[in-house]
Amino acid sequence: MNSIINYLDNVFASLPKTSEMEKLKQEMLSNMEDKYYELKEEGKTENEAIGIVISEFGNIDELLSELDLPLNEEKPQVPQLSEEEVDTFFQQTSKAMKSIGIGVMLCLLGSSLLVFFIQLFEQGFLTGITENTATLIGVAQLLLFIAFAVSLFIYSGQLLEKYKYIEKGTNFKLPIHLKKKIQMEKETYQPIFFRSLIIGVALCILSPIALLVTIAINDQAANYGVCILLVLIAIAVYLFIVSGGKKDAYDKLLKEASHSFEKKHEDKVIGAFAAIIWPLAVAIFLITGFVYGNWHINWIIFPISGLLMAMFSGAYSILKKEG
Repeated sequence: MNSIINYLDNVFASLPKTSEMEKLKQEMLSNMEDKYYELKEEGKTENEAIGIVISEFGNIDELLSELDLPLNEEKPQVPQLSEEEVDTFFQQTSKAMKSIGIGVMLCLLGSSLLVFFIQLFEQGFLTGITENTATLIGVAQLLLFIAFAVSLFIYSGQLLEKYKYIEKGTNFKLPIHLKKKIQMEKETYQPIFFRSLIIGVALCILSPIALLVTIAINDQAANYGVCILLVLIAIAVYLFIVSGGKKDAYDKLLKEASHSFEKKHEDKVIGAFAAIIWPLAVAIFLITGFVYGNWHINWIIFPISGLLMAMFSGAYSILKKEG
């Protein structure tokens, strides 16, 4: 008898847990028990009796079809996004990406102003204050900028919090006409994205030129070159974040391959590496500048960091594909 009970448990395990199904299960168990004992009285062995019972009562699909009961539990309805909801998502994403971009810019600009204040003091433009006071002013504004940047990061996170279901990519669907509209908008945006990308890369590559030019003028002007370098990099990073964020929003809504599970995992690993290497690069840049006065050469830290980032990203992607 235990074999019959286990068989029924396995059969009904994949079916909806409703009162109708439970009632059907109990009725089948009662009928199968009656048949089992009847066969035993006829002289059948236990294995023979169980085999006959299961063969006679085991076709659950036919029984459910006769009773007009569903074979599988109904899947929950996936919400369909409206055009208004999509527009709101784009607006909130745009605000969030701009907030993040401005926050990163503030961190870099704060470092630039710190160098600028110290340079003004060294050239005698800030009279009546000591070097320590000039440094404290620079550090104070840097911390103020960082505090404001962190506030912007938190604000951007709150803006996107309610759109996590879009990030998953499986908890919504789009009407055909709306999906076609988003695809057309993405195609229209592609040239703008690539233009922003090209400008950003060009600014990063050209930013050391400002430092080289000021070094050629005189050593005292080198710090001004550092300020310009950081400003150019800040603008480039802002362009990367804002333009990339909008493209990312299109990809999420269209559920394109760039947002597969493997790609999301890869992005997280590369993002974690970037979160380590760039702050480390800035820290080394500032330490070697303030402590050792190597402003004339320490700018090379940023292109080296970019090269390491590209090498890690490429190597990790290749290894994941081979794996």
